Amino acid sequence: MVGPTGLERHPDVTELRQTYDRAGSTAPAQVLEGLSFLAGLYLALSPWIVGFFGLRSMTVNNLITGLVVSGLALGLASAFGRTYGVGWLLPLLGVWAIVSPFVLRAGREATATTIWNNVAIGIVILALGAAALAMAQMYRRHEKGERGGRRIGDW
Repeated sequence: MVGPTGLERHPDVTELRQTYDRAGSTAPAQVLEGLSFLAGLYLALSPWIVGFFGLRSMTVNNLITGLVVSGLALGLASAFGRTYGVGWLLPLLGVWAIVSPFVLRAGREATATTIWNNVAIGIVILALGAAALAMAQMYRRHEKGERGGRRIGDW
């Protein structure tokens, strides 16, 4: 039987993973990840909800980006200890949702509705992602016994 090699043998990795698993299993973290999942689902479906008629590149972009956000949120909610390393992608995807109507013109101007739709949901995804990352950091500091000026939840 082959044992763990390299970094997997390091005791701090196991401890860090367990700390993040505990952080991800708290009620506030689960609410944030659930809201992130719903925001990603809305972003994926928004071309048909709002009506992105004639904006094929925006439709495909929102579908793919929304599915990635939803998948990432599911991963973070179910196995935070193993997926926290890619958690920084959630705020980045929120920024992409905000700027994508201006980048993906493809010869057509995005309508005010499509721009406002993406800006609003992008801000929501950015805020939820940043909150989830901040919550994990604060929980980790709390686990170590460090004192911070600001606290989230009952930790």
